[in-house]
Amino acid sequence: MIFGMVICFFILLVLGFPVAFSLGIPALGYIILDGSIPNFMAIQTMVGGANTYPLLAVPFFIFAGNLMNSSGVTTRIFDFSMKWVGHIKGGLGHVNVLASIIFAGMSGTAVADAGGLGIIEVKAMRDAGYDDDLTIGITAASSTVGPIIPPSMVAVIYGVVASASVGRLLVGGVVPGLCMGLALMVQVYFMADKYKCPLEPKASFRARMASLRTAFWSILTPVIILGGIATGLFTPTEAAGIACAYSVLLGFFIYKELSPKLFWEAVKSSANATVQLMFIVVSATLFAWILAKEQIPQAVAGFLISKVSNYYILLFLINVVLIIVGCFMETVASINILVPVFLPLIDQLGIDPVHFGIMMILNLVIGVITPPFGSVLFVLSGVAKVPVDKVARSTFKFYPSLLIVLALVALFPQITLFLPNLLFGIAK
Repeated sequence: MIFGMVICFFILLVLGFPVAFSLGIPALGYIILDGSIPNFMAIQTMVGGANTYPLLAVPFFIFAGNLMNSSGVTTRIFDFSMKWVGHIKGGLGHVNVLASIIFAGMSGTAVADAGGLGIIEVKAMRDAGYDDDLTIGITAASSTVGPIIPPSMVAVIYGVVASASVGRLLVGGVVPGLCMGLALMVQVYFMADKYKCPLEPKASFRARMASLRTAFWSILTPVIILGGIATGLFTPTEAAGIACAYSVLLGFFIYKELSPKLFWEAVKSSANATVQLMFIVVSATLFAWILAKEQIPQAVAGFLISKVSNYYILLFLINVVLIIVGCFMETVASINILVPVFLPLIDQLGIDPVHFGIMMILNLVIGVITPPFGSVLFVLSGVAKVPVDKVARSTFKFYPSLLIVLALVALFPQITLFLPNLLFGIAK
């Protein structure tokens, strides 16, 4: 019957049902048909999936990102990036990536980057005469940095599901995220001649300092979040609340661009996003609980270990599975379902859960820019007013950079673990 539940999930997903319903309906059907599980267990399991203290960080980070989007932060970040890297060969392509890296330290999601900062990036590159292929492709690719660099909403959810340290996960995403940005900028540099990228004038030192002063309070956001977590001043969950308070201070009193109307819009948008997200979490929790009850994770781990003895081949297979799943399933749902499946396997392989978490998230965020269900593709299609298939073709050119970073992160755990080990000590 467990196979029927899984098949039903894929059928509902292909038919276009929301992910939460695609997960919840088969799981509830399994419980009703099984007969041996009390019905109240479904309710208890679903409520238990949401009733976790670290998950409080998720709505706060969403709210902080929305407030930042409404406070004129994106414009200041883009101007700062323009002054500092706009003159390098590839011009606004580098600006696009650097702005996404900075904004990632505030939003924590790829969709927020593509939908908020992406509007400014696409317009600026088009106005400057950049080829649409490069413009759309680098905007989509750079948005994938959002869920890697802290604060990462996805990392918080992974930490809850895997019972891993959320603080170590957030800090562990810094170096891989910066590597992603650097790899994309290198690719833009070498593509600049092919796309005849216009050369931007080099800003004077005074202009650079002026842009830094203007964007300083925005750039300070990730410093406050990471600094507080690293020094132990507050937990990741408390950091999310502080990020919201700081966003309000920034919008109302420093930049003075956040009106009561915009604040209320941010509240409504955040509440809507949180409800959708938590609906997926509770449905996926029930689905994963049934898989665990049937000992599917142990069966998968045992099968792979018995068939493949080479560590690197197993690691390769895990990454292939994660990338394929990321193409078809929403990131949060993928984490809730696949983490319990892979935990016994990574435990046997001796893979650090923080290393695995960042590797998994990197795989899944590549999925958000991959057809057929990549959410960023649809967001950018609306932002750039072009068909989804054109967005996908433009984005495909930047896969090599992301896949190289993924391979490095998978093969060299210290890329992820160096900073957490330095700040928190080696995990026991």
